[in-house]
Amino acid sequence: MGRRILLMYISEISGHHSASLAVEKAIKMLNPDAEVMNMNAFNYTNPIWERIINRAYMSVVKNTPELWDYLYDNPKVLKNTRKIREMIHRAHTEKLNMLFDEFKPDTVACTQAYPCGMVADYKKSAGINTPLLGILTDYAPHSYWVYDNVDAYIVPSEETGQKLIRDGVMEDRIKPLGIPIDPKYITRLDPASIKRELNLDPALPVVLIMGGGQGLGPIKKILLTIDRLKTEFQVIVVTGTNKKIYGWIKKRRFKKKIFPFGYIDYIEKLMDASTLIITKPGGVTTAEALAKNLPMLIINPLPGQEMMNTRFLLDEGVALKADEERELAELIDWLFSNTGKLKQIAQKQSLYAKPDAALKVAELLLSL
Repeated sequence: MGRRILLMYISEISGHHSASLAVEKAIKMLNPDAEVMNMNAFNYTNPIWERIINRAYMSVVKNTPELWDYLYDNPKVLKNTRKIREMIHRAHTEKLNMLFDEFKPDTVACTQAYPCGMVADYKKSAGINTPLLGILTDYAPHSYWVYDNVDAYIVPSEETGQKLIRDGVMEDRIKPLGIPIDPKYITRLDPASIKRELNLDPALPVVLIMGGGQGLGPIKKILLTIDRLKTEFQVIVVTGTNKKIYGWIKKRRFKKKIFPFGYIDYIEKLMDASTLIITKPGGVTTAEALAKNLPMLIINPLPGQEMMNTRFLLDEGVALKADEERELAELIDWLFSNTGKLKQIAQKQSLYAKPDAALKVAELLLSL
């Protein structure tokens, strides 16, 4: 009989979900007999609250980003909410009892701090010792991850692990295996053949613009600004689930060749065909770009995790940041006239690239 592994994430269109799907795929590749339950923990425990909190989060980030910046990884907030969090976790005991009784997992792994804390508290109250792993999908961890009953933390890099150690996690629990991304990122594809397949101009460099799964960020302003540049290049835009932006690009006439894509499952192809990516620094997108040695230009990082990811990427010299669209356009011009800098960034990225992270995580889960 195969191993039984419970994976937990929150929010359907998110890096947490992408990471859990990558781990599930890798587990099945290594052990087809393994039984995997991949669950939206928020939806399972609080389906109504999931919708309310998702809406509230988007509203705060959009309208009062400084509030989210204050709340995110704030030691005071962490301390003052501990009792509330424990109370919420206790309220889910019955549902977790049912889940553990029915599925009987050999191992649990969570790609977000909320389910990780919930299961850690459940282990304590139920007196069980099922191995629990936290899989971090950002380069800068926050303190909401830290619980006594988490057996191991899978982190993107040594530097990320150091922050958890400073927060009280024992060093032997830190596993710097990388952010799990789909194992297909291991394979490099031929840029020329992808350009042919997607009807791109084989002679021109490609700028890839991504706004995450939900097509967030100033995509319109970026396109209008870079369309005026004299430097020759073509642009791929991934708008995710944002149909409004997709429709706007389709209708508008541009001087440059602009190729819009909606929510797709072959980002790795677009990355292999591209010279440069303009992106929000979500952990999974960042890990994918690093795996492809694709130089990154960051604009408008969200407060909280994206701002912390940005600091890490800039410190390591694997990305550049623009504060507004005009500065972004200037950076593109400068990079295309200094191709040595593009090569230098790509070389540094190879030090942090972990395309096989999902397979290594799957190996660890199957061995426990």
